[in-house]
Amino acid sequence: MRSPDHPDFERGRGAASGGVSTRFGLATRELDGDWREHMESLDGPPVKLRTTVTEERPQTILTFNKSPDVPFDRSINAYRGCEHGCIYCFARPTHAYHDLSPGLDFETQLFAKPNAAELLRETLAKRKYKPQPIALGTNTDPYQPIEKRYRITREILEVCLEARHPVTITTKSDRVTRDADLLEEMASRSLVAVAISVTTLDPVLSSKLEPRCPTPAKRVAALGKLIEIGVPVHCSISPIIPAITDEFMESIIERVAALGVKSVGWIPLRLPHEVSPLFREWLDVHYPERAGKVMSIVRSIRNGRDNDPDFFTRMKPSGVWADLLRTRFRVACKRAGIGNGKAQFDLDCSQFRPPELGGQLRLF
Repeated sequence: MRSPDHPDFERGRGAASGGVSTRFGLATRELDGDWREHMESLDGPPVKLRTTVTEERPQTILTFNKSPDVPFDRSINAYRGCEHGCIYCFARPTHAYHDLSPGLDFETQLFAKPNAAELLRETLAKRKYKPQPIALGTNTDPYQPIEKRYRITREILEVCLEARHPVTITTKSDRVTRDADLLEEMASRSLVAVAISVTTLDPVLSSKLEPRCPTPAKRVAALGKLIEIGVPVHCSISPIIPAITDEFMESIIERVAALGVKSVGWIPLRLPHEVSPLFREWLDVHYPERAGKVMSIVRSIRNGRDNDPDFFTRMKPSGVWADLLRTRFRVACKRAGIGNGKAQFDLDCSQFRPPELGGQLRLF
């Protein structure tokens, strides 16, 4: 069992280890204590992990899906990997496609797509393109810290505003308010809606769960700022982690309702593929006394498994604990005057106009 004092534990990171994927045959290794001491005597203590960014230039930027249980059919992810380091992130396993670990590599070895806006412009300019809302932040956060340097998300929004193309944004960061000028104009044309995830109101717990995310207070404040400029917002109380974060459900709903938020929702913890062992390791580090209870409840709402990958049911847990969470959520929404808590945003696709290419107006 690891603890925060373990020599391999990286403070300020979500994962307690690399969490190498075995599905793709990646090599694994384990450094024993004697060898570690020998290496440290020669080279000194291990160097603290730093975040690195690799620029990649894909050929396409829009990803289309036919999943029957998600409310969008196309998305853009400006970045691969995410420095926020949320231990529960369902996107972690995708880093194995790069022969990198879903654990610490996912948080520290990032990829950026500087030509994303250029590719989007070319896609939207195609004659056969038909607009539907583009979802930003469906895999990794579009406003993670490196957005300050790369501004890829902002460039994407600029293209969408020019083309009058609707967009939805999902983020855990108050950095979204840095693009308030664009969002305000897009909102005035019914072209944007923003969902901000608030997992807990406890900053100490947040620093363990999502160590490089802005504090919960900043995210709540961001919801209020967006409401002030007329941007439709949704508060996602996700994921709900039994016996860890579920106690904050009612207080989060009460807090955001006081700001004028009219749409809230929740999603239970999902532990696909390598996320499950990483999360179990996280429990052993931070909450060893309740690890068994947490996983027992998780498995009870997932039909005896750590994760349910099936369409529809993956978002809708079953069992007594799931029914209890639903009842608590429904009652809290009613008390706060938020109705049934479902997101209902009417974004307008009728204004779409193909963007200019190469500085020339399209003739056809």
